[in-house]
Amino acid sequence: MDHPRLGRYPAARHVIAHLSDTHLLEGGARLGGRADTVTQLERASEQIARMAGGIDAILVSGDIADLGEDDAYRRVRAALDPVAAATGARLIWVMGNHDERAPFRRVLLDDDSGDESPVNQVIDLDGLRIVTVDSSVPGYHHGILEAETLDWLDAVLAAPAPNGTIVALHHAPIATPLALMDVLELRRQDEFAEVLRDRDVRAILGGHLHYPTQGTFAGIPVSVAGSLAYTMDLSAPARHLVGIDGGRSFSLVHCFDDAVVTSVVPVGTFGEITSFGEQFLAEVEALDEEGRLDRFSRKREWVTDG
Repeated sequence: MDHPRLGRYPAARHVIAHLSDTHLLEGGARLGGRADTVTQLERASEQIARMAGGIDAILVSGDIADLGEDDAYRRVRAALDPVAAATGARLIWVMGNHDERAPFRRVLLDDDSGDESPVNQVIDLDGLRIVTVDSSVPGYHHGILEAETLDWLDAVLAAPAPNGTIVALHHAPIATPLALMDVLELRRQDEFAEVLRDRDVRAILGGHLHYPTQGTFAGIPVSVAGSLAYTMDLSAPARHLVGIDGGRSFSLVHCFDDAVVTSVVPVGTFGEITSFGEQFLAEVEALDEEGRLDRFSRKREWVTDG
């Protein structure tokens, strides 16, 4: 159902729920003996499920399993498959440095080939092309774009997509204030930039850093989703790398005709300070512009208890 436009911008053409770094373990064990990754994924899943009809894809940008275990991947699918079914969203999986290619393919992509080559994919979302790029290095935690991946990506991007392209990879090509994370950064970024130059890439989505952040690479907006496992504390003393049991989030990516906007969604249950429901919105939509300004823009005194 189409709704009246209330402001300058039309509704987004595509919406993606962008999750990252779930880091599940076999048997649902706590990460590091402390972080309850299962509950955090369940909470995020519940929040995404509320957006039924409002999202087109659920993209998980790597480190889905902490040790690449089959059972860990099965648990993530068990949490997100029902959400995808309920919302009508496409599930998109991206390889991370903690993932292992053969079990990743076997459990998440239903591919029993045992293929150990990079897991690169192209997904069409009603004209929006999602290209997932495998930046993992077997046996290591830093990232690299292998020559075969760069050649493949170059060929994919040779022709534009109707609604443009989003590239997703785990090791986002973006600066970080965490010095130790520089050791684990993406290699061959210059070659990556050359492949992306003058192509239809509208945004780059990534993970790996364990905190939400944004920037640009080769003139393209970059959005990094926060981790669902644990969060890096950027307020820790300089030259310290501290992960905390809190601050978890995922992102929403809204793709408009001429812009991409990303927003951070805190994961958890929180008390409401204010709330306007669907009935109120419908009442505002039924008014003309002057009526809308009077109904919702005009300043009024807050009424509080006590």
